[in-house]
Amino acid sequence: MDAQSQWTGLDAGRLERITDHIERNYIASQKIMGCQVAVARHGHLAYQKSFGSMDLERNKPMADDAIFRIYSMTKPITSVALMTLYEKGYFQLNDPISRYVPSWKNHRVWVSGEGEEMVTEAPKRPVSFRDVLSHTGGFTYGGGLPGVGIQHPVDKIYRELKIRSSGTADTMEGFLDKLAQVPLLYQPGERWMYSLSTDICGALVEIISGKPFAEYLQDEIFGPLGMNDTSFFVAPDKIDRFCANYQRGPDKKLKLIDDPATSDFTKDPAFKSGGGGLTGTIADYMKFCEMLRRGGELDGHRVIGPRTLAMMHMNHLAGGKDLTQLAIGSFSETSNEGVGFGLGFASTMDEVSTGSLGVGDYYWGGAASTIFLVDPKEDLTMAFMTQLMPSGTFNFRGQLKSLIYSAIVD
Repeated sequence: MDAQSQWTGLDAGRLERITDHIERNYIASQKIMGCQVAVARHGHLAYQKSFGSMDLERNKPMADDAIFRIYSMTKPITSVALMTLYEKGYFQLNDPISRYVPSWKNHRVWVSGEGEEMVTEAPKRPVSFRDVLSHTGGFTYGGGLPGVGIQHPVDKIYRELKIRSSGTADTMEGFLDKLAQVPLLYQPGERWMYSLSTDICGALVEIISGKPFAEYLQDEIFGPLGMNDTSFFVAPDKIDRFCANYQRGPDKKLKLIDDPATSDFTKDPAFKSGGGGLTGTIADYMKFCEMLRRGGELDGHRVIGPRTLAMMHMNHLAGGKDLTQLAIGSFSETSNEGVGFGLGFASTMDEVSTGSLGVGDYYWGGAASTIFLVDPKEDLTMAFMTQLMPSGTFNFRGQLKSLIYSAIVD
């Protein structure tokens, strides 16, 4: 057994199957332009490689320090930030958001109809902090998910009010007050729907802390963890490290959809999206994952308490149900079978139902097919970065889990 295997309990030869799998199935056939994979166990890096290209048009090979749009992998970071305020005594999970956003006392719940014929009712209880952390508050994405048009009368109101629409520059308070005017799609806590909930969490971090959201993340998470390349925009001196973003066309060829030289991600956004606004490197995100694996601390810097973190990746869905029983809508960065959802993370409840190893692991992904996972039982972390829209085209998480977990030999 080599030294790496002794430290990590992962067979180095078996981990090389990742290399063969990625190169043979994705790079050679140009199903993706390029990617990076990092795997660590017991705090030791067991595998890290860069594949393919970061920019096909400029013929740039994937750089080890490449910067990616992490989209919804912003959500766990935002959720941890909000829960640091929970630890400071600012709220309890079942407290109503209206404690901090008075306009939310006026929420209604959709019953039937649309427009002037729409029928609504009062909520059985107010939307709580637990609801927005776990996507169970009754909000939607306003029909704005990849490949999804306006699907519901409630979504039309999101569009009419231009909630999180391109070109709008709402303050955090303005964003939350607009949401008070939209009927909830369902009674709080009774269903699950992927939504603007984590943008709400980011707004709450700013309002409760009294600091701009980006500044709070820098002070409480990025600075302490040394996540020096994670930001809501790519600085001018780092643009040469920024990946191009692609989509597979009807002919299954890659089509450039966001050039790094002209991307909106090179401009400081007026609204800092806690649900999907960050860019960063795989090295930075592995620092965040390692902090999670270690129970909220890394290199002497504690971000969050271990018991708070453990509660965050428990299943908070009503009745302990999985997403197949409560989820509305088909899009999210996870499958539904055997999967629960906590306060910012999905979690594997049942290996048989999911058909994948690693019960008790928790994870999330991003719209450009990025993924990460933390497995407390196996003491393992993994991050995968690429730039292919939308996520779900390929089951990278399931494939990589099979390859990684089959390499565990201790």
